[in-house]
Amino acid sequence: MNVHEYQAKELMASFGVPVPKGGLADTPEQAVEIAKQLGSDVCVVKAQIHAGGRGKGGGVKVCKSLDEVKAAAEAILGMHLVTHQTGPEGKLVHKVWIEEGTDIARELYAAVVLDRGAERMAVMASPSGGMDIEQVAEQTPELIFSTRLEPGQPIWDFQCRQLLFGCGLDAGQVRQGTAMIQALVKMAMAKDATLVEINPLAVTGEGKLIALDGKINFDDSALRRNPDIAALKDPTETDELELTATGLGLNYIRLDGNVGTMVNGAGLAMATMDVVNQAGAKPANFLDVGGGANEEMITKGFEIILDDPNVEAILINIFGGILRCDVLAAGVVGAAQKIDLQVPLVVRLEGTNVEEGKRILGESSIQFEVAGSMSEAAAKVAAVLGGAA
Repeated sequence: MNVHEYQAKELMASFGVPVPKGGLADTPEQAVEIAKQLGSDVCVVKAQIHAGGRGKGGGVKVCKSLDEVKAAAEAILGMHLVTHQTGPEGKLVHKVWIEEGTDIARELYAAVVLDRGAERMAVMASPSGGMDIEQVAEQTPELIFSTRLEPGQPIWDFQCRQLLFGCGLDAGQVRQGTAMIQALVKMAMAKDATLVEINPLAVTGEGKLIALDGKINFDDSALRRNPDIAALKDPTETDELELTATGLGLNYIRLDGNVGTMVNGAGLAMATMDVVNQAGAKPANFLDVGGGANEEMITKGFEIILDDPNVEAILINIFGGILRCDVLAAGVVGAAQKIDLQVPLVVRLEGTNVEEGKRILGESSIQFEVAGSMSEAAAKVAAVLGGAA
């Protein structure tokens, strides 16, 4: 789960990380009032969406008067902000964060991130703040300093010093940075964060360190024990179909292709998307109905797939185990009876009660093609869409 910048900063501040003063506004008038309360000669108006690169897309404006604050808020609120992380459709801006200006002498980078390969948390720092860390890693990897944490252990002072002296900070700034990084690690551990990022981490003209931006991602599976974090979720930042699927207990992610897929098991779903791509088509979604799905959930999942107007064909790839093939077939038939199915359907069933599942589908009025293997199913769905098999 992602949160907005203002939410990330509020959480960081609660753990002792220095952040600029600011306030949240959803109208230009509120933005002006907040700027007045800040009393700063310079204010920054920042779009609040779950994506990076907002400044390049016109979602961050530096303002030197109240009139400029109002004009910036009017321009940003309601815009579809397009960045390299939003896709061409962009994201609608509902709120802006009004922040006091900061005298920036240098921009650094700091982050705590889950290193899945090493199966532990890692801490990174770089003197190249304000840039995408992926770009820094590609162009100047020697400017990224990192250390991994022992499971269940905090980050020690010497580890922080190694990171921060590598960024060219003096002794006083290293002491500030050590306290800041230790606070970030403590927060990540306490709240089950998979990423806590400050970019840029500014060194002010007075030599102080302050978090100018904040990004935090949380482990969805841990939200039950962090209800305060779960309460930060913004439904306007989540696709409506994904919200519906979550409420039904289905794992659904909307993609930009034209082949709707229904699979049981995340590994099989990933493999299915791969063979669809290899066959010359593009998946429109990731949908793992899981092993515990019942007929009603299958029906709802099928309806969610069809609610995506980009879907031009559907591929069902089920290996029956806990989820029996006959249950899947009954759910598909139930959905087809409610919805006028107008797109081609390719079905590949194997496993428990496969013959009964095929019988249920065969005796229905649904028009579909049967595939004997995953690659054959992908080839057939690509063929009906005019792709190369």
